[in-house]
Amino acid sequence: MGRHNRMGTSHKRAHVYLVGAGPGDPKLLTLRGKECLELADVVFYDHLANPELLKHASVHAERIYVGRKGRGSYRDQQSINMLLVSKAQDGQCVVRLKGGDPFVFGRGGEEAEAMADAGIPFTVVPGVTAAIAVPAYAGIPVTHRTLASTVAFVTGHEDPMKPESAMEWPRLASSEGTLVFLMGTKNLPNIVDRLLQEGKCATTPVAAIRWGTYARQHTVVGTLADIVEKVREAKFSPPTVIVVGEVVRLRDRLNWCESRPLFGKGILVTRPREQAPALSHLLAEQGAEPIECPTLEICPPDSWVPVDEAIQELSTYDWIIFTSVNGVQAFMGRLWFHHKDVRSFANAKVCCIGPRTEEEANRWGLVADLVPTIFQAEGILEALGGIDLKGRRILIPRAKVAREILPEQLREMGAVVRVVHGYQAIPPHATGEPLADHFRNQDIQYLTFTSSSTVKNFCQLFADRQEMHELTQHATVACIGPITAKTVEAEGLSVDIVAAENTVPALVDAIVAHATKSQDKAPYS
Repeated sequence: MGRHNRMGTSHKRAHVYLVGAGPGDPKLLTLRGKECLELADVVFYDHLANPELLKHASVHAERIYVGRKGRGSYRDQQSINMLLVSKAQDGQCVVRLKGGDPFVFGRGGEEAEAMADAGIPFTVVPGVTAAIAVPAYAGIPVTHRTLASTVAFVTGHEDPMKPESAMEWPRLASSEGTLVFLMGTKNLPNIVDRLLQEGKCATTPVAAIRWGTYARQHTVVGTLADIVEKVREAKFSPPTVIVVGEVVRLRDRLNWCESRPLFGKGILVTRPREQAPALSHLLAEQGAEPIECPTLEICPPDSWVPVDEAIQELSTYDWIIFTSVNGVQAFMGRLWFHHKDVRSFANAKVCCIGPRTEEEANRWGLVADLVPTIFQAEGILEALGGIDLKGRRILIPRAKVAREILPEQLREMGAVVRVVHGYQAIPPHATGEPLADHFRNQDIQYLTFTSSSTVKNFCQLFADRQEMHELTQHATVACIGPITAKTVEAEGLSVDIVAAENTVPALVDAIVAHATKSQDKAPYS
Protein backbone atom coordinates (compact mmCIF):
# COMPACT_ATOMS: atom_id res chain seq x y z
CA MET A 1 0.00 0.00 0.00
CA GLY A 2 2.82 2.41 0.86
CA ARG A 3 4.51 1.72 -2.46
CA HIS A 4 1.26 2.38 -4.31
CA ASN A 5 0.90 5.75 -2.59
CA ARG A 6 4.41 6.82 -3.52
CA MET A 7 3.86 5.85 -7.13
CA GLY A 8 0.54 7.68 -7.18
CA THR A 9 2.12 11.00 -6.23
CA SER A 10 5.59 10.70 -7.75
CA HIS A 11 4.59 12.85 -10.77
CA LYS A 12 4.27 15.81 -8.40
CA ARG A 13 7.63 15.52 -6.64
CA ALA A 14 10.69 17.72 -6.85
CA HIS A 15 9.65 19.82 -9.81
CA VAL A 16 9.37 23.52 -10.49
CA TYR A 17 6.85 24.93 -12.94
CA LEU A 18 7.51 28.46 -14.19
CA VAL A 19 3.96 29.42 -15.10
CA GLY A 20 2.86 32.50 -17.01
CA ALA A 21 -0.17 33.96 -15.24
CA GLY A 22 -1.20 36.15 -18.15
CA PRO A 23 -1.73 39.92 -18.03
CA GLY A 24 -4.46 40.07 -15.36
CA ASP A 25 -7.79 38.83 -16.65
CA PRO A 26 -7.99 35.46 -14.84
CA LYS A 27 -9.60 33.81 -17.86
CA LEU A 28 -6.44 34.38 -19.89
CA LEU A 29 -4.59 31.74 -17.85
CA THR A 30 -3.72 28.78 -20.07
CA LEU A 31 -5.20 25.32 -19.46
CA ARG A 32 -1.68 24.04 -18.78
CA GLY A 33 -1.16 26.78 -16.20
CA LYS A 34 -4.40 25.84 -14.45
CA GLU A 35 -3.34 22.19 -14.43
CA CYS A 36 -0.01 23.06 -12.80
CA LEU A 37 -1.71 25.12 -10.09
CA GLU A 38 -3.99 22.20 -9.30
CA LEU A 39 -0.91 19.99 -8.80
CA ALA A 40 1.05 22.46 -6.69
CA ASP A 41 2.18 21.93 -3.10
CA VAL A 42 3.63 25.45 -3.03
CA VAL A 43 2.75 28.50 -5.12
CA PHE A 44 5.07 31.52 -5.32
CA TYR A 45 3.23 34.50 -6.78
CA ASP A 46 4.05 38.15 -7.38
CA HIS A 47 2.44 41.57 -7.67
CA LEU A 48 1.36 41.13 -11.29
CA ALA A 49 -0.26 37.70 -10.93
CA ASN A 50 -3.99 38.05 -10.32
CA PRO A 51 -4.73 36.59 -6.83
CA GLU A 52 -7.93 35.08 -8.30
CA LEU A 53 -5.73 32.47 -9.95
CA LEU A 54 -4.79 31.06 -6.55
CA LYS A 55 -8.29 29.58 -6.38
CA HIS A 56 -7.10 26.91 -8.80
CA ALA A 57 -4.59 25.66 -6.22
CA SER A 58 -5.53 23.18 -3.54
CA VAL A 59 -6.69 24.63 -0.22
CA HIS A 60 -3.75 22.72 1.28
CA ALA A 61 -1.16 24.31 -1.01
CA GLU A 62 1.21 26.79 0.62
CA ARG A 63 0.98 30.29 -0.87
CA ILE A 64 4.05 32.53 -0.71
CA TYR A 65 3.98 36.14 -1.89
CA VAL A 66 7.27 37.27 -3.41
CA GLY A 67 6.16 40.54 -4.96
CA ARG A 68 6.09 44.13 -3.83
CA LYS A 69 6.94 44.81 -0.19
CA GLY A 70 7.11 48.13 1.59
CA ARG A 71 7.35 51.22 -0.60
CA GLY A 72 8.10 49.82 -4.01
CA SER A 73 10.87 47.42 -2.99
CA TYR A 74 10.94 43.80 -4.09
CA ARG A 75 12.24 40.62 -2.55
CA ASP A 76 15.77 39.99 -3.79
CA GLN A 77 15.79 37.74 -6.88
CA GLN A 78 18.55 35.58 -5.44
CA SER A 79 16.47 34.86 -2.35
CA ILE A 80 13.51 33.89 -4.55
CA ASN A 81 15.74 31.50 -6.47
CA MET A 82 16.96 29.95 -3.23
CA LEU A 83 13.39 29.52 -1.95
CA LEU A 84 12.36 27.77 -5.17
CA VAL A 85 15.31 25.43 -4.97
CA SER A 86 14.76 24.74 -1.25
CA LYS A 87 11.08 23.84 -1.66
CA ALA A 88 11.82 21.60 -4.63
CA GLN A 89 14.65 19.87 -2.77
CA ASP A 90 12.11 19.10 -0.04
CA GLY A 91 10.33 16.99 -2.64
CA GLN A 92 7.51 19.40 -3.31
CA CYS A 93 5.74 20.39 -6.51
CA VAL A 94 6.47 24.10 -6.87
CA VAL A 95 4.67 26.59 -9.08
CA ARG A 96 6.25 29.98 -9.71
CA LEU A 97 3.30 32.06 -10.92
CA LYS A 98 4.56 35.05 -12.88
CA GLY A 99 2.57 37.89 -14.44
CA GLY A 100 2.40 37.75 -18.24
CA ASP A 101 4.91 35.33 -19.75
CA PRO A 102 7.87 34.06 -17.70
CA PHE A 103 10.39 34.72 -20.46
CA VAL A 104 9.19 38.20 -21.53
CA PHE A 105 10.88 40.65 -19.13
CA GLY A 106 9.84 38.43 -16.23
CA ARG A 107 13.18 37.11 -14.96
CA GLY A 108 11.95 33.64 -15.79
CA GLY A 109 15.22 32.96 -17.55
CA GLU A 110 17.17 33.72 -14.37
CA GLU A 111 14.94 31.42 -12.33
CA ALA A 112 15.25 28.65 -14.92
CA GLU A 113 19.05 29.03 -14.77
CA ALA A 114 18.92 28.66 -10.99
CA MET A 115 16.93 25.43 -11.33
CA ALA A 116 19.33 24.09 -13.93
CA ASP A 117 22.36 24.93 -11.76
CA ALA A 118 20.78 23.16 -8.78
CA GLY A 119 19.81 20.11 -10.83
CA ILE A 120 16.09 20.70 -10.20
CA PRO A 121 13.80 19.49 -13.01
CA PHE A 122 11.67 22.35 -14.28
CA THR A 123 9.03 23.11 -16.88
CA VAL A 124 8.29 26.46 -18.50
CA VAL A 125 4.58 27.14 -19.13
CA PRO A 126 4.28 30.16 -21.44
CA GLY A 127 1.66 32.75 -20.62
CA VAL A 128 -0.22 35.41 -22.56
CA THR A 129 2.18 38.33 -22.53
CA ALA A 130 0.92 41.76 -21.52
CA ALA A 131 2.83 43.17 -24.50
CA ILE A 132 0.13 41.80 -26.81
CA ALA A 133 -2.92 41.33 -24.58
CA VAL A 134 -3.00 44.74 -22.90
CA PRO A 135 -2.99 46.71 -26.18
CA ALA A 136 -5.62 44.30 -27.54
CA TYR A 137 -7.89 45.04 -24.55
CA ALA A 138 -7.41 48.75 -25.28
CA GLY A 139 -8.50 48.24 -28.89
CA ILE A 140 -4.96 48.42 -30.31
CA PRO A 141 -3.61 45.59 -32.49
CA VAL A 142 0.18 45.60 -32.25
CA THR A 143 0.46 44.68 -35.93
CA HIS A 144 -1.74 45.65 -38.85
CA ARG A 145 -1.37 44.86 -42.54
CA THR A 146 -1.32 48.51 -43.61
CA LEU A 147 -0.06 50.26 -40.46
CA ALA A 148 2.60 48.06 -38.82
CA SER A 149 4.36 44.99 -40.18
CA THR A 150 6.75 44.71 -37.23
CA VAL A 151 6.53 45.00 -33.47
CA ALA A 152 9.29 45.38 -30.91
CA PHE A 153 8.92 44.60 -27.22
CA VAL A 154 11.14 46.87 -25.15
CA THR A 155 11.83 46.97 -21.45
CA GLY A 156 11.06 50.34 -19.97
CA HIS A 157 13.29 49.63 -16.99
CA GLU A 158 16.75 48.25 -17.68
CA ASP A 159 18.88 46.56 -15.06
CA PRO A 160 20.50 49.46 -13.16
CA MET A 161 23.63 47.33 -12.64
CA LYS A 162 24.44 47.39 -16.38
CA PRO A 163 27.54 49.53 -17.12
CA GLU A 164 25.71 51.18 -20.04
CA SER A 165 22.33 50.99 -21.76
CA ALA A 166 21.83 48.22 -24.32
CA MET A 167 18.89 50.04 -25.91
CA GLU A 168 19.32 50.71 -29.62
CA TRP A 169 17.50 54.03 -29.66
CA PRO A 170 18.39 54.99 -33.27
CA ARG A 171 16.90 51.74 -34.59
CA LEU A 172 13.84 52.00 -32.35
CA ALA A 173 13.19 55.59 -33.41
CA SER A 174 13.54 54.80 -37.11
CA SER A 175 11.22 51.80 -37.00
CA GLU A 176 7.90 52.21 -38.78
CA GLY A 177 6.45 49.36 -36.76
CA THR A 178 4.98 49.29 -33.27
CA LEU A 179 7.01 49.79 -30.10
CA VAL A 180 5.64 48.27 -26.89
CA PHE A 181 7.35 49.32 -23.66
CA LEU A 182 6.76 47.28 -20.53
CA MET A 183 7.45 48.62 -17.02
CA GLY A 184 8.11 52.08 -18.40
CA THR A 185 5.87 54.35 -16.32
CA LYS A 186 8.57 56.07 -14.28
CA ASN A 187 10.94 56.14 -17.23
CA LEU A 188 8.39 57.50 -19.72
CA PRO A 189 9.93 61.02 -19.93
CA ASN A 190 13.31 59.51 -20.80
CA ILE A 191 11.77 57.12 -23.35
CA VAL A 192 9.99 59.98 -25.09
CA ASP A 193 13.07 62.22 -25.02
CA ARG A 194 15.31 59.51 -26.54
CA LEU A 195 12.83 58.72 -29.32
CA LEU A 196 12.46 62.42 -30.19
CA GLN A 197 16.22 62.99 -30.05
CA GLU A 198 16.71 60.17 -32.53
CA GLY A 199 14.24 61.65 -34.99
CA LYS A 200 10.88 60.08 -34.12
CA CYS A 201 8.08 62.42 -35.21
CA ALA A 202 6.49 64.32 -32.31
CA THR A 203 3.01 63.59 -33.70
CA THR A 204 3.50 59.82 -33.44
CA PRO A 205 0.48 58.37 -31.56
CA VAL A 206 1.11 56.93 -28.10
CA ALA A 207 -1.14 55.04 -25.69
CA ALA A 208 -0.46 54.35 -22.02
CA ILE A 209 -2.58 51.54 -20.55
CA ARG A 210 -2.67 50.96 -16.81
CA TRP A 211 -3.93 47.70 -15.24
CA GLY A 212 -4.65 46.34 -18.71
CA THR A 213 -7.22 43.51 -19.07
CA TYR A 214 -8.68 44.26 -15.61
CA ALA A 215 -12.03 46.01 -15.18
CA ARG A 216 -10.05 48.94 -13.72
CA GLN A 217 -8.11 49.33 -16.99
CA HIS A 218 -7.38 52.98 -17.77
CA THR A 219 -6.09 54.17 -21.11
CA VAL A 220 -4.61 57.57 -21.99
CA VAL A 221 -3.94 58.42 -25.63
CA GLY A 222 -1.72 61.20 -26.93
CA THR A 223 1.38 61.77 -28.99
CA LEU A 224 5.07 61.86 -28.22
CA ALA A 225 4.62 65.60 -27.79
CA ASP A 226 2.07 65.42 -24.98
CA ILE A 227 1.84 61.90 -23.58
CA VAL A 228 4.15 62.61 -20.62
CA GLU A 229 1.93 65.43 -19.40
CA LYS A 230 -1.26 63.44 -19.98
CA VAL A 231 0.07 60.47 -18.03
CA ARG A 232 1.16 62.79 -15.23
CA GLU A 233 -2.30 64.38 -15.08
CA ALA A 234 -3.90 60.93 -14.97
CA LYS A 235 -1.60 60.05 -12.03
CA PHE A 236 -0.51 56.81 -13.62
CA SER A 237 1.62 54.33 -11.71
CA PRO A 238 2.75 50.78 -12.52
CA PRO A 239 1.75 48.47 -14.04
CA THR A 240 1.47 50.34 -17.32
CA VAL A 241 2.08 49.27 -20.92
CA ILE A 242 3.11 51.97 -23.40
CA VAL A 243 2.38 51.59 -27.12
CA VAL A 244 4.04 53.83 -29.70
CA GLY A 245 2.99 53.73 -33.33
CA GLU A 246 0.31 54.31 -35.94
CA VAL A 247 -1.76 51.35 -34.70
CA VAL A 248 -2.83 53.49 -31.74
CA ARG A 249 -5.11 55.39 -34.16
CA LEU A 250 -7.30 52.27 -34.46
CA ARG A 251 -8.38 52.53 -30.82
CA ASP A 252 -11.25 54.90 -31.63
CA ARG A 253 -12.87 52.18 -33.79
CA LEU A 254 -11.73 49.02 -32.01
CA ASN A 255 -12.17 49.92 -28.34
CA TRP A 256 -14.29 46.87 -27.51
CA CYS A 257 -13.32 46.35 -23.86
CA GLU A 258 -13.81 49.78 -22.31
CA SER A 259 -17.06 50.34 -24.21
CA ARG A 260 -18.86 47.49 -22.47
CA PRO A 261 -21.77 48.74 -20.31
CA LEU A 262 -20.39 47.61 -16.95
CA PHE A 263 -16.75 48.39 -17.66
CA GLY A 264 -14.94 49.60 -14.56
CA LYS A 265 -17.76 48.64 -12.21
CA GLY A 266 -16.91 46.59 -9.13
CA ILE A 267 -19.91 44.37 -8.35
CA LEU A 268 -20.27 42.38 -5.14
CA VAL A 269 -21.54 38.83 -5.61
CA THR A 270 -23.00 37.37 -2.42
CA ARG A 271 -24.15 33.98 -3.74
CA PRO A 272 -22.79 30.70 -2.31
CA ARG A 273 -19.29 29.85 -3.49
CA GLU A 274 -20.52 27.08 -5.79
CA GLN A 275 -23.09 29.31 -7.48
CA ALA A 276 -21.19 32.60 -7.59
CA PRO A 277 -19.26 31.86 -10.83
CA ALA A 278 -22.45 31.78 -12.92
CA LEU A 279 -23.31 35.36 -11.94
CA SER A 280 -19.68 36.51 -11.98
CA HIS A 281 -19.23 35.23 -15.53
CA LEU A 282 -22.24 37.14 -16.85
CA LEU A 283 -21.10 40.33 -15.10
CA ALA A 284 -17.54 39.99 -16.39
CA GLU A 285 -18.83 39.54 -19.93
CA GLN A 286 -20.40 42.98 -19.60
CA GLY A 287 -17.09 44.48 -18.43
CA ALA A 288 -17.57 44.40 -14.65
CA GLU A 289 -15.10 43.24 -12.05
CA PRO A 290 -17.00 40.70 -9.91
CA ILE A 291 -15.94 40.62 -6.25
CA GLU A 292 -17.11 37.35 -4.75
CA CYS A 293 -18.04 37.37 -1.08
CA PRO A 294 -20.14 34.26 -0.37
CA THR A 295 -22.65 34.97 2.38
CA LEU A 296 -24.07 31.45 2.26
CA GLU A 297 -22.54 28.04 2.66
CA ILE A 298 -24.63 25.11 1.42
CA CYS A 299 -24.42 22.20 3.88
CA PRO A 300 -26.18 18.86 4.36
CA PRO A 301 -29.17 18.80 6.71
CA ASP A 302 -28.78 17.96 10.39
CA SER A 303 -30.29 14.56 9.59
CA TRP A 304 -31.01 12.71 6.34
CA VAL A 305 -33.74 10.58 7.94
CA PRO A 306 -36.74 12.67 6.75
CA VAL A 307 -35.35 12.82 3.20
CA ASP A 308 -34.61 9.09 3.20
CA GLU A 309 -38.15 8.35 4.37
CA ALA A 310 -39.56 10.56 1.60
CA ILE A 311 -37.44 8.73 -0.98
CA GLN A 312 -38.76 5.37 0.19
CA GLU A 313 -42.33 6.71 -0.16
CA LEU A 314 -41.73 8.55 -3.43
CA SER A 315 -44.22 6.43 -5.36
CA THR A 316 -47.05 7.65 -3.09
CA TYR A 317 -46.67 11.35 -4.03
CA ASP A 318 -48.69 13.11 -6.73
CA TRP A 319 -46.44 16.18 -6.99
CA ILE A 320 -42.79 16.92 -6.24
CA ILE A 321 -42.11 20.65 -6.04
CA PHE A 322 -38.54 21.91 -6.35
CA THR A 323 -38.08 25.52 -5.25
CA SER A 324 -34.35 25.89 -5.96
CA VAL A 325 -31.38 24.43 -7.78
CA ASN A 326 -29.93 23.41 -4.42
CA GLY A 327 -33.11 21.50 -3.62
CA VAL A 328 -32.81 19.49 -6.84
CA GLN A 329 -29.14 18.74 -6.28
CA ALA A 330 -29.61 17.70 -2.66
CA PHE A 331 -32.64 15.48 -3.25
CA MET A 332 -31.39 13.84 -6.45
CA GLY A 333 -27.95 13.32 -4.94
CA ARG A 334 -29.54 11.49 -2.02
CA LEU A 335 -31.71 9.49 -4.41
CA TRP A 336 -28.58 8.30 -6.19
CA PHE A 337 -26.98 7.56 -2.83
CA HIS A 338 -29.75 4.98 -2.37
CA HIS A 339 -29.07 3.54 -5.84
CA LYS A 340 -32.32 4.92 -7.23
CA ASP A 341 -32.99 7.10 -10.26
CA VAL A 342 -35.76 9.00 -12.08
CA ARG A 343 -37.87 5.84 -12.37
CA SER A 344 -38.83 6.51 -8.75
CA PHE A 345 -40.80 9.56 -10.02
CA ALA A 346 -43.04 7.45 -12.27
CA ASN A 347 -46.25 8.26 -10.36
CA ALA A 348 -45.51 11.93 -9.63
CA LYS A 349 -45.62 15.16 -11.57
CA VAL A 350 -42.69 17.54 -11.17
CA CYS A 351 -42.94 21.29 -10.65
CA CYS A 352 -39.87 23.56 -10.82
CA ILE A 353 -40.02 27.14 -9.56
CA GLY A 354 -38.12 28.59 -12.53
CA PRO A 355 -36.07 27.86 -15.65
CA ARG A 356 -32.72 27.46 -13.85
CA THR A 357 -34.26 24.93 -11.44
CA GLU A 358 -35.87 23.20 -14.43
CA GLU A 359 -32.48 23.08 -16.16
CA GLU A 360 -30.94 21.41 -13.11
CA ALA A 361 -33.80 18.88 -12.99
CA ASN A 362 -33.21 18.12 -16.68
CA ARG A 363 -29.56 17.48 -15.90
CA TRP A 364 -30.66 14.66 -13.59
CA GLY A 365 -33.01 13.25 -16.22
CA LEU A 366 -36.22 14.84 -14.87
CA VAL A 367 -38.68 16.64 -17.15
CA ALA A 368 -40.75 19.29 -15.40
CA ASP A 369 -44.51 19.10 -15.87
CA LEU A 370 -44.99 22.63 -14.60
CA VAL A 371 -42.88 25.80 -14.51
CA PRO A 372 -44.76 28.93 -13.45
CA THR A 373 -44.44 32.21 -15.31
CA ILE A 374 -43.68 34.00 -12.03
CA PHE A 375 -40.56 32.43 -10.54
CA GLN A 376 -41.45 32.44 -6.86
CA ALA A 377 -43.79 30.65 -4.43
CA GLU A 378 -46.70 32.86 -5.43
CA GLY A 379 -46.19 31.84 -9.05
CA ILE A 380 -46.40 28.15 -8.15
CA LEU A 381 -49.60 28.73 -6.21
CA GLU A 382 -51.10 30.60 -9.14
CA ALA A 383 -50.10 27.86 -11.58
CA LEU A 384 -51.60 25.15 -9.36
CA GLY A 385 -54.71 27.22 -8.66
CA GLY A 386 -56.77 25.56 -11.40
CA ILE A 387 -55.93 22.02 -10.27
CA ASP A 388 -57.98 20.10 -7.73
CA LEU A 389 -55.45 19.35 -5.00
CA LYS A 390 -57.80 17.93 -2.41
CA GLY A 391 -56.19 14.85 -0.90
CA ARG A 392 -53.19 15.12 -3.26
CA ARG A 393 -49.86 14.29 -1.68
CA ILE A 394 -47.17 16.87 -2.34
CA LEU A 395 -43.48 16.64 -1.43
CA ILE A 396 -41.33 19.79 -1.17
CA PRO A 397 -37.57 19.16 -0.73
CA ARG A 398 -36.09 22.51 0.26
CA ALA A 399 -33.77 24.39 2.62
CA LYS A 400 -34.11 24.17 6.37
CA VAL A 401 -35.03 27.85 6.53
CA ALA A 402 -37.48 29.08 3.88
CA ARG A 403 -40.72 30.98 3.43
CA GLU A 404 -43.76 29.04 4.65
CA ILE A 405 -46.28 30.54 2.25
CA LEU A 406 -46.08 27.66 -0.25
CA PRO A 407 -46.80 24.70 2.07
CA GLU A 408 -49.33 26.68 4.08
CA GLN A 409 -51.34 27.77 1.03
CA LEU A 410 -51.20 24.30 -0.51
CA ARG A 411 -52.63 22.84 2.69
CA GLU A 412 -55.43 25.39 2.57
CA MET A 413 -56.15 24.13 -0.95
CA GLY A 414 -56.67 20.66 0.50
CA ALA A 415 -53.30 19.09 -0.30
CA VAL A 416 -51.38 16.81 2.03
CA VAL A 417 -47.96 18.46 2.10
CA ARG A 418 -44.69 17.12 3.40
CA VAL A 419 -41.66 19.40 3.61
CA VAL A 420 -38.22 17.79 3.99
CA HIS A 421 -34.95 19.63 4.46
CA GLY A 422 -32.46 18.51 1.83
CA TYR A 423 -29.89 21.14 2.75
CA GLN A 424 -29.29 24.15 4.91
CA ALA A 425 -27.77 27.51 4.01
CA ILE A 426 -25.61 28.80 6.82
CA PRO A 427 -23.40 31.88 7.14
CA PRO A 428 -19.76 31.13 6.26
CA HIS A 429 -17.02 31.53 8.84
CA ALA A 430 -15.91 35.01 7.84
CA THR A 431 -15.63 38.56 9.11
CA GLY A 432 -16.70 41.73 7.39
CA GLU A 433 -13.33 43.48 7.59
CA PRO A 434 -12.00 42.49 4.13
CA LEU A 435 -15.35 43.48 2.70
CA ALA A 436 -15.29 46.78 4.59
CA ASP A 437 -11.88 47.50 3.06
CA HIS A 438 -13.37 47.07 -0.43
CA PHE A 439 -16.02 49.66 0.39
CA ARG A 440 -13.48 52.05 1.93
CA ASN A 441 -11.34 51.75 -1.20
CA GLN A 442 -14.44 52.40 -3.35
CA ASP A 443 -13.94 49.10 -5.16
CA ILE A 444 -17.66 48.29 -5.10
CA GLN A 445 -20.28 50.22 -7.06
CA TYR A 446 -23.04 47.59 -7.06
CA LEU A 447 -24.32 45.15 -4.42
CA THR A 448 -26.21 42.08 -5.65
CA PHE A 449 -28.57 39.91 -3.62
CA THR A 450 -30.15 36.74 -4.98
CA SER A 451 -32.14 35.64 -1.91
CA SER A 452 -33.30 36.89 1.45
CA SER A 453 -30.65 34.73 3.11
CA THR A 454 -27.84 36.48 1.23
CA VAL A 455 -29.18 39.80 2.51
CA LYS A 456 -29.45 38.75 6.15
CA ASN A 457 -26.06 37.05 6.20
CA PHE A 458 -24.40 40.00 4.47
CA CYS A 459 -25.68 42.31 7.20
CA GLN A 460 -24.52 39.90 9.89
CA LEU A 461 -20.95 40.21 8.62
CA PHE A 462 -20.87 43.69 10.15
CA ALA A 463 -20.84 43.95 13.94
CA ASP A 464 -21.73 47.63 13.68
CA ARG A 465 -24.90 48.19 11.63
CA GLN A 466 -24.32 51.94 11.53
CA GLU A 467 -20.93 51.37 9.96
CA MET A 468 -22.50 49.00 7.42
CA HIS A 469 -24.97 51.67 6.34
CA GLU A 470 -22.22 54.27 6.06
CA LEU A 471 -19.97 51.98 4.02
CA THR A 472 -22.69 50.92 1.60
CA GLN A 473 -24.52 54.23 1.21
CA HIS A 474 -22.98 55.01 -2.17
CA ALA A 475 -23.41 51.49 -3.61
CA THR A 476 -26.30 50.64 -5.91
CA VAL A 477 -28.31 47.70 -4.56
CA ALA A 478 -29.68 45.17 -7.06
CA CYS A 479 -32.11 42.39 -6.07
CA ILE A 480 -33.21 39.31 -7.99
CA GLY A 481 -36.86 39.79 -7.08
CA PRO A 482 -39.43 41.58 -4.91
CA ILE A 483 -39.17 39.17 -1.96
CA THR A 484 -35.42 39.76 -1.72
CA ALA A 485 -36.00 43.49 -2.14
CA LYS A 486 -38.39 43.53 0.83
CA THR A 487 -35.72 41.87 2.98
CA VAL A 488 -33.18 44.50 1.92
CA GLU A 489 -35.58 47.27 2.92
CA ALA A 490 -36.32 45.54 6.22
CA GLU A 491 -32.59 45.70 6.96
CA GLY A 492 -32.67 49.46 6.44
CA LEU A 493 -30.97 49.53 3.03
CA SER A 494 -32.32 51.17 -0.11
CA VAL A 495 -33.19 49.12 -3.18
CA ASP A 496 -32.25 50.61 -6.54
CA ILE A 497 -32.78 47.70 -8.92
CA VAL A 498 -35.23 44.76 -8.99
CA ALA A 499 -34.92 42.24 -11.81
CA ALA A 500 -37.91 41.77 -14.11
CA GLU A 501 -37.95 38.08 -13.25
CA ASN A 502 -36.29 35.94 -10.59
CA THR A 503 -33.31 34.76 -12.65
CA VAL A 504 -29.63 35.58 -12.67
CA PRO A 505 -29.59 36.64 -16.36
CA ALA A 506 -32.51 39.00 -15.67
CA LEU A 507 -30.62 40.46 -12.72
CA VAL A 508 -27.60 41.16 -14.92
CA ASP A 509 -29.84 42.69 -17.60
CA ALA A 510 -31.34 45.01 -14.99
CA ILE A 511 -27.90 46.12 -13.80
CA VAL A 512 -26.80 46.74 -17.39
CA ALA A 513 -29.93 48.81 -18.05
CA HIS A 514 -29.34 50.85 -14.88
CA ALA A 515 -25.67 51.47 -15.72
CA THR A 516 -26.49 52.44 -19.30
CA LYS A 517 -29.19 54.86 -18.16
CA SER A 518 -26.81 56.37 -15.60
CA GLN A 519 -24.14 56.88 -18.27
CA ASP A 520 -26.67 58.54 -20.57
CA LYS A 521 -27.55 60.99 -17.80
CA ALA A 522 -23.94 61.69 -16.80
CA PRO A 523 -22.81 65.27 -17.53
CA TYR A 524 -20.12 65.80 -20.12
CA SER A 525 -16.67 66.29 -18.64
